[in-house]
Amino acid sequence: MPASFQDPALAGRVEAFLKAARGEDVQVVAMAPLAGGACQDMHRVELQTSQGPVRLVLRSDARRSLPASIGRREEFSVVEAARAAGVPTPAVHHLSEGLVRPGAWAYFMDWVDGEAIGRRVVKAQELSAARKRLPTQLAQALARIHTVTPRAHPNLFLRPLPERPVQGGLAFVRGMLEALQEPHPELEYVFQWLAANTPHDAGVCLIHGDFRTGNFLVTQEGLAAVLDWEFARWGTPAEDIGWLCVRDWRFGQNSLPAGGLATREAFLEAYARASGTEVSRRALHWWEVMGNVRWAAGSIHQGERYLSGEESDLEYMAIARRAPEMAWEALRLLERKG
Repeated sequence: MPASFQDPALAGRVEAFLKAARGEDVQVVAMAPLAGGACQDMHRVELQTSQGPVRLVLRSDARRSLPASIGRREEFSVVEAARAAGVPTPAVHHLSEGLVRPGAWAYFMDWVDGEAIGRRVVKAQELSAARKRLPTQLAQALARIHTVTPRAHPNLFLRPLPERPVQGGLAFVRGMLEALQEPHPELEYVFQWLAANTPHDAGVCLIHGDFRTGNFLVTQEGLAAVLDWEFARWGTPAEDIGWLCVRDWRFGQNSLPAGGLATREAFLEAYARASGTEVSRRALHWWEVMGNVRWAAGSIHQGERYLSGEESDLEYMAIARRAPEMAWEALRLLERKG
């Protein structure tokens, strides 16, 4: 094993594991951590196999995950179900426990080329043609995700099925708020509004849970792959669309609230065409408010992961600074109704 590997011991374990899993001689020729996976540990793995060079991503449980995120064992099954429904997302392979560290689940997924950095997706000149296609392509991907139902996949998640998606969403965020180390009255105020103004429930389906600019790969042709399924759960379609509209995912393109790529109305129309289901403007507004509260709490949790000493990447503290911006946006939405 070359001495230049950042973690030669891990590279050695990966090589031995893949030899057994693939049933062929495999050599790990390069392996390095991937930036941008702020919730889970990820490594780029370059292999030399009997069929030629292969590039994979190793995705593992982090030392400390965000509250309400699922583990890689559940995530593996979610991705398989999504791919079976026609969602463009990388294929996953070789689920294992203890490969990266004791007790941590991990799996490998195919490498897909594309741009994921949000500010480039919404602004890069070379992706201007792709941005014209993306709203329709993203709506189609969401429509396929939402065809996965509890009836067809009753054992997809370990947590129980929510009686109402809205109540499940409230419980999800309530758990995040209660896990914070300090109280945040501004978030509690908005949460009380959410609890008192719940919209009508739509049907229960799989939701991605983190469907937003920065979590999909884009090429000049448009959408290449949907990534990062750690917040997948049973929910309602409006929740995924509301999350896409959270202000932080526009990367400065605030005239295009749906991910910095489309207006809310245009994206709702694209989703209705793709799915045959209309999402009400009222439901979208409620879930967008909820999304800003959720991301404010999530940002604080990222900072707490760094302050705990369990994570050493300063990116976690940079993320934490966004919490006041998201709290302000949630309050603005209450005042302006959108």
